[in-house]
Amino acid sequence: MRVLNVAEKNDAAKNIALCANRGPPNRREGLSQYNKIYEFQYQINGHQCTMIMTSVSGHLLTQDFSPQYRQWQSCPIVELFDAPLQTICPPNYQNIKRTLEREARTCQQLIIWTDCDREGENIGYEVIEVCRAANPRLGPQHVWRARFSEITPQAVNNALRNLVPPDERISNAVACRSELDLRIGAAFTRLMTMRFREIAQYKPFLNEKGLLSYGSCQFPTLGFVVERYKEISRFIREDFWKIKVTHEFKKPEKARVEFHWQRVRLFDQLCCEVIFDICKERPEATVTGLTEKPKSKWRPLPMDTIELEKLASRMLKINAKETMRIAEKLYSQGLISYPRTETNIFPKDFGLPNLVQQQIASPVWGAFAQNLLQLGPNPRAGKKSDQAHPPIHPLKFAPNLAGNEKRVYELIVRHFLATCSADAKGFETILTIQITEEFFQADGLVITERNYLDVYPYDKWEAKTIPHCSVGLKFIPTRIEMAAGQTSPPALLSESDLIALMEKHGIGTDATHAEHIETIQTRQYAGMNDDRRFTPGRIGMGLVDGYDAIDRAMSRPHLRSQLEASLKDICEGRRNKADVLQEQIDNYRGIFLQAQAQIQKLRDALDRYTQ
Repeated sequence: MRVLNVAEKNDAAKNIALCANRGPPNRREGLSQYNKIYEFQYQINGHQCTMIMTSVSGHLLTQDFSPQYRQWQSCPIVELFDAPLQTICPPNYQNIKRTLEREARTCQQLIIWTDCDREGENIGYEVIEVCRAANPRLGPQHVWRARFSEITPQAVNNALRNLVPPDERISNAVACRSELDLRIGAAFTRLMTMRFREIAQYKPFLNEKGLLSYGSCQFPTLGFVVERYKEISRFIREDFWKIKVTHEFKKPEKARVEFHWQRVRLFDQLCCEVIFDICKERPEATVTGLTEKPKSKWRPLPMDTIELEKLASRMLKINAKETMRIAEKLYSQGLISYPRTETNIFPKDFGLPNLVQQQIASPVWGAFAQNLLQLGPNPRAGKKSDQAHPPIHPLKFAPNLAGNEKRVYELIVRHFLATCSADAKGFETILTIQITEEFFQADGLVITERNYLDVYPYDKWEAKTIPHCSVGLKFIPTRIEMAAGQTSPPALLSESDLIALMEKHGIGTDATHAEHIETIQTRQYAGMNDDRRFTPGRIGMGLVDGYDAIDRAMSRPHLRSQLEASLKDICEGRRNKADVLQEQIDNYRGIFLQAQAQIQKLRDALDRYTQ
């Protein structure tokens, strides 16, 4: 029996074949120079099979409007919400499609090996559509889905022993989202671009194509950036005053201690000066309290996709899109588990010791791994599981990486070892003193067990010595001073902050956050300053203000988060694609007609920022 196996990328196909064959398979060329064919023998359910393994390169098919609707002047824009669509294979993927058709004609079974997430399920159904058209005998009983989270011999063989039918509901959710994005994006993009592209004062602020695009994830993402910028612009600094006390202890141990006022600060200068003068006149301090209690710094939770993106952006200064590109490459090479996951809890029988064992060879963290193995891995447990993939973790030691691949891999390894370790432990000391009627406090920390901190340089926990003074001890502080300051606005959003907001409000998924963030930059709606924080562009500000004047829902998160909730309902069988599609089309058509009727409000807002 001949079985056609199709992976999402050539690297994945190559490594899956290598794992299943337990050695190099026979290789031959496909019609696409980038997508090879690998052949080997394998037993499935007692049947000897000739396995034909090949790949696509992401999505094989795409949707577009029928030809009569593709020209921008070809129809009233509102008709795009109902215009017929065609499924096409782009010219650069035609050779991949022909390879699948040729191979499918001689095969009796089809196994889908695309990534085990929503997008991968949809790509799998594109493969099924192409193969079934070439060989109608590949009916539902002859098409299978391989479920796997890593490309290792154990995972690949386990997937082949436990083949399942593909899940059409998940594919339908992606198809629903894709169609909506096409219709909504095309309608609003045509409306804005046709009205505003040729206006001279806007041209310096547009991208090279002069495109003013709209996307139902893109605009809420931009909205977060604009809202934070406005929050900072609206912020009015206020003067405040506070009292600081410093003392150089000679005994019981030598230490310089800064005490913080329990009132924190006052916004009335005269009132603060009166209290300060009283403290200066009667400066004797009395120790009124000394408490000591155990303190822990929690080790990190197991790593999901969003945490990887946020950490890489914050700690490695690598943006989310590049981080995921690197992570997917490491995954295809069999070095890490599948990097698109919402799970932050390891199953109890996950086999963590074997994974820790792989890292003992490292000259950098090998000793930590060895000690962890002796104590027994004890991962901190999160509360999220997508029921498909485990948290991101390393599969083997990789000593030959370089550049950003090495840095991302090291982040994943260190995070994994840290989460399997123990919390850092210490004792917190709180020393309280009284000067006249005012109380001041100093906090100290003694670290007794660094534990996970020894392998995880991304967290800081600094020790601070506080002398053990007896209650009732009296002393004259070395310095009592009054300091002035001003309240500060919040900072502009970092990429890590933006991803956190997108997750909180349900904008996009862990697989698409990086794409939406990149889009608002390539459209020049927003950019990054030298501190790697987002600032809105003039067109971006104008569009958000204009749509706020028309309908605030356009740049706010709730419209898209409602759609994401409906897509989840499709995946879990509570709703069907057709109903969700029609509901959303009706909703956005109404908003479009409103925007079209009030387009002058958008023009007025753009004018304010570009004149």
